[in-house]
Amino acid sequence: MASGASRAESEVSINMDRSELDTAEFPQPLEVDDVPREFSSRVHIDVAALSDQGRVRDLNEDHFFVARGGRHIATLLTNIPSRDVPTRFEETGYIMIVADGMGGHAGGEVASRMAISTLINIILHVPDWILRLDEEHAQKIMERAAERYRKVHEALQEKAKLDPTLRGMGTTMTAAYSLGDDLFVAHVGDSRAYLFREGKLQLLTRDQTQAQLMADIGMISQKEVARHRLRHVLTSALGGVEKTVRVDLQRLKLLDSDRLLLCTDGLTDMVEDEGIAGVLASTPTSEDACRKLVDLALENGGKDNVTVVVARYSIPES
Repeated sequence: MASGASRAESEVSINMDRSELDTAEFPQPLEVDDVPREFSSRVHIDVAALSDQGRVRDLNEDHFFVARGGRHIATLLTNIPSRDVPTRFEETGYIMIVADGMGGHAGGEVASRMAISTLINIILHVPDWILRLDEEHAQKIMERAAERYRKVHEALQEKAKLDPTLRGMGTTMTAAYSLGDDLFVAHVGDSRAYLFREGKLQLLTRDQTQAQLMADIGMISQKEVARHRLRHVLTSALGGVEKTVRVDLQRLKLLDSDRLLLCTDGLTDMVEDEGIAGVLASTPTSEDACRKLVDLALENGGKDNVTVVVARYSIPES
């Protein structure tokens, strides 16, 4: 029986049409010395996160998530020379997320928590994680991010339909995925992503709010947005009542010593960009930067939940 099964398996393998084989990633035969060089796993990230209820709110409706993922091979036993096969090889990526929930009673807390957990579960069910990049795979990462956000949006709306106490719940969600020196940002709502580079703070995301929309079409100036009465009225959110969601996506290259900041509006409402830049410029570790940013928001009133994720990148020469 065993030998018969082996023959059958061999015949299937031999007779399989080559068009059915997944060789698209390797259009030409690989040489013995074509082992790729490690890069993403050599990028060091000092990352920290902190969330606080604030001084006014009865409940913290913010959530955050930071994870490291990858693939690796570690040779355990072989008599093949190390020049032919690596002793160890690793590719590494990092995902960072902040979400700020909304919806009376417990709805906001449920929405932000469920949005992140649903996104991560979707990722975990995907069999092929992209951990090496070319232009085609970079585009695929962005397409997948948009589709996953839409699935989260649908999941939140379905949850609200099943539980009347959660009707209307929604959340912002800003996520960053870094792979080596490539950074991808996906964004819905008014939580923000910033890049701090060479002493300058750059806003990567654009608030999806009525006030920002008014500035975009020239009804008010950009300076008026920060204090406008409609600055917290979202034009897009995950969940809520709208059938569709607008996902903003971007990709950029990181440089050595860059710092990434993800935060909810509990920080940006209480601390001006100059104050944020000052903390990042004067605080070398991410853990201390998170603590100082949250403390500054609390000192300035702490009128909302405040959540921050800070990552500092050490990128070797490629």
